[in-house]
Amino acid sequence: MRLDNASVAGSEHLDEGAMKKGYWVNAYRSISDESAQKAYSALAVAAVQSFGGRFLTSGASLVEAFEAGVAIRTIIVEFDSYEIALAARQSEAYQKALEVLGSGAERDARIVEGV
Repeated sequence: MRLDNASVAGSEHLDEGAMKKGYWVNAYRSISDESAQKAYSALAVAAVQSFGGRFLTSGASLVEAFEAGVAIRTIIVEFDSYEIALAARQSEAYQKALEVLGSGAERDARIVEGV
């Protein structure tokens, strides 16, 4: 299922030019099950792309961590709006990906509204 800006609740009242982008930021603290991580990634990529999400980083991207950060893996995904980013996270397809991941990784996951 793909959402465009017009199909997100409440967006019909907003000027399309005024929509702020939404970002997923997933900072991994540890990966304990590589096979679960790989299976999750395959499902998550499909779910994200079905909502128009664009990966700005990958699992192979370099990471330099500061303060309490851990330099394992950081994934950033851009969506056309914050609302679409939220809908993608709550989608059935992405929830299935999370089930597959299970306890295979510890992450700090956030959805952030752009400026």
